[in-house]
Amino acid sequence: MAGGKETPRQKMIGMMYLVLTALLALNVSKSILDAFVAIEENTQLGNIAQVERGDGFVIAVRGEKGALQATDPKGNAAKIKSIDEALTQMDQINKITGVMIKKIDDIKIDIMKKSGESVDTYKNNDEESIMWVKYDGSKENQCRPTRMHLMAVQAKDQYDIPMHEIIGEDITKPTGSGINLWKDLIAYRTELMNLAGTYKWGGKQFKVDVKSINKYKDNKELSKMIMDMVDGDDVNPDDKEGLAVIYNRLTKSERKDVHDVKNVHWIGMTFDHSPLVAALASLSSMQQDILSARAEALYLWKQKISTGEYSFDKIMPLAYGPGSVRGGEDFTLDVMMAAFDSQNEPVVVVTEGGGEAKTTYKDGVGSVTLRAGGSSMLLKGTVTIKNKQGAEKTRDWEYEVPVITPNGAIELTDLNVLYRGYPNKVEISGSGYDEISLGASGASYVKSGKGYIVSPGRGREATLSVTGRNKDGTSKVLKKSPFRVSNLPDPTLYWGAAKSGAKGSRSSRLLQAKFPPEIPLKADFKLVSWTCYAPGLKGAPPTGSGGSIAGAGPLINALKPGSGISFTCKVRGPDGITRQIGGGWSL
Repeated sequence: MAGGKETPRQKMIGMMYLVLTALLALNVSKSILDAFVAIEENTQLGNIAQVERGDGFVIAVRGEKGALQATDPKGNAAKIKSIDEALTQMDQINKITGVMIKKIDDIKIDIMKKSGESVDTYKNNDEESIMWVKYDGSKENQCRPTRMHLMAVQAKDQYDIPMHEIIGEDITKPTGSGINLWKDLIAYRTELMNLAGTYKWGGKQFKVDVKSINKYKDNKELSKMIMDMVDGDDVNPDDKEGLAVIYNRLTKSERKDVHDVKNVHWIGMTFDHSPLVAALASLSSMQQDILSARAEALYLWKQKISTGEYSFDKIMPLAYGPGSVRGGEDFTLDVMMAAFDSQNEPVVVVTEGGGEAKTTYKDGVGSVTLRAGGSSMLLKGTVTIKNKQGAEKTRDWEYEVPVITPNGAIELTDLNVLYRGYPNKVEISGSGYDEISLGASGASYVKSGKGYIVSPGRGREATLSVTGRNKDGTSKVLKKSPFRVSNLPDPTLYWGAAKSGAKGSRSSRLLQAKFPPEIPLKADFKLVSWTCYAPGLKGAPPTGSGGSIAGAGPLINALKPGSGISFTCKVRGPDGITRQIGGGWSL
C-alpha cells in the first residue's frame, strides 16, 4: 500500500485506510461484547423469574398446610403429615440447588477478580458497580444468584484468564475449575432426579433408576434415551414427563469433534477463546438450566398436594355435546375430566324453569331430576359449597335443555370468528321447515358446496342468521348469532421443518411462514424479505428476499453447535396485509 513509487499523498491515503479499518474492527468487537452483556442481563432476569417460579410452588404448599392447621389440625393430621413429607423433599431440592448456584457464582467472581475487576463492593442499581446484590445463602434466598451488572466490566474482551482458570491448557482434557463444575452438574442431575422421582407416597414406593447419559447423536436420540430411563415400572406415571424435562435441561453432550480437534470436552467447547463477558453469560445460562430444573422438580411435589382454595379428591369423566342431531350429520362431543371433593356436598337450588325439581346428592355431586315441557327449557339456579376455611361460596348457574322443535344452528367450520380477507367456511342447519337459508349483516356471502363462503366487512362484528321457509311462503328466523371480525393472526416462522424455538438444521435453506398445526386455518403467506442475526455476527447482517436463505449460508455454517440464530421477516398474507414477524432457532 505504501510502495516506493507512491507519492506522499498516496501514502497518507493508504495509512488513513489502515486506521479506518482498525477503527471499524474495534467497533464491531465492542458491539459483539455489548451483545454478550445484553444476553447475560436477560439471562439474569430469567434466572430471577425461575427462582420466583420455584419459590411460588413452595409457598403454595406451605399455605396449604397453614389452611389445614387453621381449620382442623386433628382431622387433617394425615394430610398435614403428607405435606410435611413434601416440604422436606422440597427443602432438600432447594438446598442442593443453592450449593450449585453458589459454586457457579464463585467461579464468576474468581475470573473477574483475576481479570482485575472490582468485585468486593456491592452497590445495587449502581451503573458504575459490577456487583449489585450479594448471594444471600439464607433458606429463603439460597437459590437466588448474585446479581451482577456486566456493563461495568472493564476487561470485557479478556479471554486468557477465563480460558486458563476454567479450562486449563487442553480443551480435550480440562483441568481448571470447569471440570469440577462439570462433575458437580452430573452429580446434581442424579441427586435432583432422585429427590423428584424416588420416594414413598400414598403407601406406594416409587423409584427412578437414574443413568448417566452424556453421549448422544442428537436431541431426538437424547429424548428417546431419557424416556426409556423414566419409563420404568417403579416410576410414578404422573412424574414421567416432568422427570424427562428435568433430565433434559441438565444434560449436555460431553464430547464432540470441533473442526480438526477430536474429542473436545463440553467445557472446552463452551469456554475456549471465550471473552470474559461471554464466559460469564455461559455460566449464567448454566444457572438458568439448573433453576429451571429445580422449578420443575418442585412442581412435581406441588402437584401432589391440593394447593387451591378448594380440595379435590375424586375425578370423573364428563362428556357433553349437541342436544340432538340429524341422521347422516357429523357432530362433536366435548370430553373432559372433572375434579370434585366427595366429602363436601354442594347445595343445588333450581330458581327458575325447573317446576317440581328434585335434587339428590352423592359423592359430592348434586343431581337434579325434572320433567321436560313442550318447548326448550332454560333452567337457572345457584350452587353453594364450602371452601377449606368453611366459608360458603355461592355461584349462579344456568343450563338450557333443548326440546325438539323447529330450530336453527350456525356452525363456523374453521373457528368461531370471521377473518377479513379469508374464505370463512360456514355451514348451517335447521329443522321443521322445507328449506333453510343464510342471511348476514356486516358481511357478504356466496353459496359454496354444502355451505357458504362468508366475507366480513370492515366492522368489528358481523351477524349471521338462519331462516326457515316453507313451500306455502311462511318463514321464520330460526337463529341469529353475532361473530367477532378480526384480521388473520400472525403466522409462525419455520426453518425447513423446524418451528421457531426449536433446533434448526444447517442443511436447510428454506424459510417459510405458515400457521402451526394448532391453528386450523389454511392460508398462504408469501415471504417478502428477511434479515438474519446471530451472536458473534461481524459486519452487516445477511438479508434476502423470498423463502431462500442461501445468502445466510456462510453465517449458518460458521456458527458453533449450541449457538442461536434468528430471522426477522416481512410476510404478506392472503388478506394483503404485510406483517413483520421474527423467529429464532438453536443449532
